[in-house]
Amino acid sequence: MASQVKHPINDFLFEYYPLRPGQLLRWSPGPDVILANAQRKKTDWPVEGEQLEEGVVISTSGFPDHRVDYLDWALDYLRATGERTPNWNCFGLHEWAMVYRTQEIRHASTPLRLTSSEIAAVVEDLGLRCTHYDAYRFFTPESLPKNRIALTRQTTVENDQPACVHVCMDLYKFSQKIIPWIESEIVRDSFLLAWEARQIDMRASPYDVKKFGLEPIPIETRNGREEYLIHQKRLSQMAEPVRQKILAAYRYLQERKSRQR
Repeated sequence: MASQVKHPINDFLFEYYPLRPGQLLRWSPGPDVILANAQRKKTDWPVEGEQLEEGVVISTSGFPDHRVDYLDWALDYLRATGERTPNWNCFGLHEWAMVYRTQEIRHASTPLRLTSSEIAAVVEDLGLRCTHYDAYRFFTPESLPKNRIALTRQTTVENDQPACVHVCMDLYKFSQKIIPWIESEIVRDSFLLAWEARQIDMRASPYDVKKFGLEPIPIETRNGREEYLIHQKRLSQMAEPVRQKILAAYRYLQERKSRQR
């Protein structure tokens, strides 16, 4: 039974990303795979499958032509991000930058485990080296100029890199973007990766997450930063096979659409 209680860690995956729980549970075999003996009217896909004598298929020909440019961009992004040298010294400070010298706390129902002045001291002492625009855009006005580089949406492909917790998390977004022209197992794997990334994200934040059964990673200490690095490297290793599967799904769609033009 739903508790109707806001959960800033788990709810994020269904608020920041557009896929609802019911949609996540829909199964798809991926493109150009015949679902034997199936009937189109009984499938639960967001697009209409093609009825064949043998069964139903989600044909790549049904992928919208106007989205091919997106496929090209996404392939460039996924390749570049995966090949870039990892940046292991950000320490997950993006959540700290989002509450730096402000009274407007993003997760207002979850208390901070440090005072505002203590948070500011950590940010000012360690510095900000965020490379992910979708985290950077939520920085407070006071913290934006403290980042090593000024990020923009247009330079995303140039800056995102495989050590970033949010880049690993966003692989879930890329799998969502081509549903149902992607195997549901890949969507599942990217969701579980995003779930793990979100746990690490919030454990390293200045929020008190103990009431959610999580132990904070105190990156304000040397031991905490060393612990964060261990988790960051583990997550990056987990993400690589998921990235390769998503890349393969995008390549297949791109190649098939190119032949159909």
